[in-house]
Amino acid sequence: MGFARTCSVALVGVEGVVVEVQADLEPGVAAFTLVGLPDKSLSESRDRVRAAVVNSGGEWPQRKLTVGLSPASVPKGGSGFDLAVACAVLGAAERIDPRRIADLVMIGELGLDGRVRPVRGVLPAVLAAADAGYRQVVVPERTAAEAALVPGVAVLGVRSLRQLVAVLTDEPVPEEEDSAAEGRPDPLLAGLAVPGAGQGMGAAVGGDGRHVPDLAEVAGQRRARRALEVSAAGRHHLFLLGPPGAGKTMLAERLPGLLPPLTPEESLEVTAVHSVAGTLPAGQPLIDRPPYCAPHHSASMASLVGGGSGMPRPGAVSLAHRGVLFLDEAPECSPRVLDALRQPLESGHVVVARSGGVMRLPARFLLALAANPCPCGRHGLSGDGCDCAPRAVRRYLARLSGPLLDRVDLRVTVEPVARAELVGLGRGAESTETVGARVRAARERAAARYADTPWRTNSEVPGHELRTRWLVEPEALREAERDMERGLLTARGLDRVLRVAWTVADLAGHARPSADDVRQALELRTGVRRGVAAAGTGVGVGAEAGGML
Repeated sequence: MGFARTCSVALVGVEGVVVEVQADLEPGVAAFTLVGLPDKSLSESRDRVRAAVVNSGGEWPQRKLTVGLSPASVPKGGSGFDLAVACAVLGAAERIDPRRIADLVMIGELGLDGRVRPVRGVLPAVLAAADAGYRQVVVPERTAAEAALVPGVAVLGVRSLRQLVAVLTDEPVPEEEDSAAEGRPDPLLAGLAVPGAGQGMGAAVGGDGRHVPDLAEVAGQRRARRALEVSAAGRHHLFLLGPPGAGKTMLAERLPGLLPPLTPEESLEVTAVHSVAGTLPAGQPLIDRPPYCAPHHSASMASLVGGGSGMPRPGAVSLAHRGVLFLDEAPECSPRVLDALRQPLESGHVVVARSGGVMRLPARFLLALAANPCPCGRHGLSGDGCDCAPRAVRRYLARLSGPLLDRVDLRVTVEPVARAELVGLGRGAESTETVGARVRAARERAAARYADTPWRTNSEVPGHELRTRWLVEPEALREAERDMERGLLTARGLDRVLRVAWTVADLAGHARPSADDVRQALELRTGVRRGVAAAGTGVGVGAEAGGML
C-alpha cells in the first residue's frame, strides 16, 4: 500500500482555501476514484493526469487508486488541481519521495502531453497558502511573476510535469519548448525559487507605449473639469449630463489618471480580482494604477455585479475596485441593472449567491454616469431644438432612479463646446499631471485629518461624524439649511454636501469649509449655478434641479 499527500488551493471568489490532496494506492482492480466534492472540470482531471503522467515518461500504477480532496465540505472546481493530483499519485507510487511534496502547494493545469498550463486566480491562491503558513509553491512558469508578488514565499515556475519531477528527484532538469514564449521572460526553474521576490513589479506599468489620456486634450468644460477634480480628490460619484459630442466620455476616461497610485495593499486586492477574472494584462503581474471599467449599456446583471453558472465570477463592479466604473448612456441601461449598484455603492462589496455557492467580492469603486438630456440629445440646445415630447424626456431621465442618483454627490451639466474653445485647444488647459498633484495633496490632507479613524477620504465619513466632530465655519451652512427647508435637499443630501464641501476645502488648502466652499458643494450637488440672485431669491432653482434630474 502507498500513500502520499500534497496541497493545492480552492478559490471561493477571491478568497482561497488550502486543500490537502491525498493519494492512496491499494491492491485490487485498477481504478481511479476522485472524492471531495469536485465539479465536472475537476472530475475530468483523472483523464488529464493519467495521460500527462504516461506522456511524460512515467508509469501509471495498475492498482486501485483513490484521490481525496480535504476538506471534503468545500466545493472545488477548475483544472488548477491537476499538478497536485499528479504529484500525489507519483508520490504514492514511490516515483518521487512523498516527503518532498508534503509541504508544497501546487497550482496548475496539465495538458495531455504533460505541459503545465496557467490557470486563473494564482495570486489569491498563493496569498491563501501564505496565510496558512506554507512557504513553497509550484505554479506554471507563465504565472510565476504573479505568484512572486506574495512576500516570504518561494516560487518555482515550471513548464512541464517532467521538469517538476526532475527537480523533486534531484535529476537534471530537461529543456522544454514554450509554445507561448514569444514576448515572455526566460524560464523560471528551480534556481529562481527566491522568497519574497516581486518587489517593484509595477515599474513596467504604463511603459508599453500606449497613449495615456490627458486632461489637457479636453477643450473647454471648465465646470466639468472642476467636478472631475473634486470627484477624484474626495472619491465622490459623478453624473455628467449633456448633449452628444460635448466631451462626457473624454472626461470620464481621464478620471482614473487623476486618482493617486494604489498602495501596495490595494494593488494586491485589485490584482487578485483581475487574476480570478482572467483579465490581467500580459506581462503585467501587478496592477498599481486605479483600473477603469466601462461596460456597454446592454450589459446584463451578471456581467455587472458578478455571476454566471456554478460558482459566480467577478463582474464589472469588482473589476473597477479601487478605480472607476463608467456607465455611458446610463438611461439606456436596464433599470434593474442600475439599481443593483445601490448596495455596493454603500457597502463597498457585493455578495452574489448562486447554486454553486455564495461569493463576496470587493466593489469599492468610483461611479461615473453619463447621459444625454433626452432621447435625441438636443433638449435645451439652441437652433432646431429638441423633437422629443416632454413626456418622452421625463420618461428617459426617469430611468435613473431617485435612490441611485441620491448616492451621486456631483451632478454637472456639460455644455456644448464653443468654436473658440475648440480652436484654442491646449492653450492654458491644465494637464492631468497638474490636476493630479492637487488631488494628491487634498487626499493627504484628508488622510491626516482621519488618521485615527477607519476612513481615508471624505466620501467615506458618516454624516453624523461630520456634523459633530469636524465642524464647518460658523454660518457656513446657512444656504444649505435654507435649501433643506425648501425641500431641495434631503437629510442624506445635506450630509453629502458636507462631504463635498470638505473636499473643496482640502483642494483650496482651507482648515475647514467656509461659506464659499459650501456654496460650491451645493452647486456641484444640485447642478444649479449659485449666483447672487439665485442665492437670494431661489427663483428657478427648483425648476433647474428638476430639469437636471
